[in-house]
Amino acid sequence: MSVILGIDIGGSTTKIVGLRPDGGMISMLRVRAEDQVTSLFGALGNYLTTNNLALTDVERVVLTGVGTSYVEGDIYGLPTCRVDEFSASCAGALSLSEQERGVVVTMGTGTAFLWAERDGTVRHLCGSGIGGGTLGGLCRKLVDMERFGQIKRLAEQGDLGHVDLTIRDISKNAAATLDPDMTAANFGNLAEDAAPADLAAGVVNLVLQAIGTMTVLACQACGADTVILTGSMTTLSQVEPNFQLFEKLYGFHYIVPENATFATAIGAGLCSLRQQS
Repeated sequence: MSVILGIDIGGSTTKIVGLRPDGGMISMLRVRAEDQVTSLFGALGNYLTTNNLALTDVERVVLTGVGTSYVEGDIYGLPTCRVDEFSASCAGALSLSEQERGVVVTMGTGTAFLWAERDGTVRHLCGSGIGGGTLGGLCRKLVDMERFGQIKRLAEQGDLGHVDLTIRDISKNAAATLDPDMTAANFGNLAEDAAPADLAAGVVNLVLQAIGTMTVLACQACGADTVILTGSMTTLSQVEPNFQLFEKLYGFHYIVPENATFATAIGAGLCSLRQQS
């Protein structure tokens, strides 16, 4: 078997995807470790073992992500190349969403906003320090949790009515374009007896709405009407209702493709195949 391994070395996790030479996907794996190098080699070893692959089955390794700068030379003697993260993210997002162009949002430790076209055009629109790192840091202080999976489960049990101030709370006659249940102020109605689950839900809402607002600005800046969301945070159950509201308010189309968590790793492999051809 000839396999191309696309590996996205992020700030806190490493995602690895195996692709066939025709671009078909084999399987995906996500690994968390204390540092990027450990995460990389742990993910690679785990992936090969899980899929009953030998090093000789790997045609090449394609690295991308912020952690790539910590890795020098070839991996285990395998041909190893690098793809810049923005190009990988855009290639993966467009492929998974089957779109020709759009604003690509990579919700990682921070958040990047990119313009992408199928011909390989990539433009960095803007970036934000608000992302998964914000979610983990605030929840570590507020509810003594920082693991994404723990926060995700806890937030699903929370009540935003104990945390956020809504349009309904401050106005009886809101503008027709505003949903009464929209957030007027994140953490603006924090109850003294708010439970940890309520606080976690409030942090998730704050982060997603901050990202959502920036997608609107990004679309307006480049005349786009389609937004493709990628990254681990797309698995939060609050993503769909939040971005449905942005879609209703501003008319932009939001897409969360299947396997969005692995978009950048997939895109790295696809970029390598494109360059080879």
